[in-house]
Amino acid sequence: MSNVAQSSRLLVSNNFYATSLKNGTKQQRKQKQKQTSHSLVNCEEFAEFQELLKVMRTIDDRIVHELNTTVPTASFAGKIDASQNCKQLYESLMAAHASRDRVIKNCIAQTSSAVKQLREEREKNLDNLTLLKQLRKEQTKLKWMQSELNVEEVVNDRSWKVFNERCRIHFKPPKNE
Repeated sequence: MSNVAQSSRLLVSNNFYATSLKNGTKQQRKQKQKQTSHSLVNCEEFAEFQELLKVMRTIDDRIVHELNTTVPTASFAGKIDASQNCKQLYESLMAAHASRDRVIKNCIAQTSSAVKQLREEREKNLDNLTLLKQLRKEQTKLKWMQSELNVEEVVNDRSWKVFNERCRIHFKPPKNE
């Protein structure tokens, strides 16, 4: 395995969603355990990278359902501790967003490094078409990974908007975050 390939494997923190694993429903814990099972990120294969992000974005995709099941309407307000549920959801969202951001930025850094290395090799050997093809492939992958940062921003903004609409009266996030 080349140095580039070895450096493209990143370790995702095992405490990914650790706070929310000890809390929440059985179904929530099961889903979050499934998400933590991805301990290695293969930055070399964009399809795998995208699939991992899809799984990691499950919490954001299901936030409306999560809020509907954990934050009570006015008629059920006394039966459920909405402030604790909102706090747990807030911590889960923060952990998920930080973890995805770290994965995306690390893969961008790894791919940027590979592009830089390939550019240097290409400058030394201008006639090598295979090298040019590989460089272009890596550059395209880098652009796709960078576009995932934009996707991440949209996903996060949507989640925080929905979270704030439902939890603003039950939970106030710390000011420093």
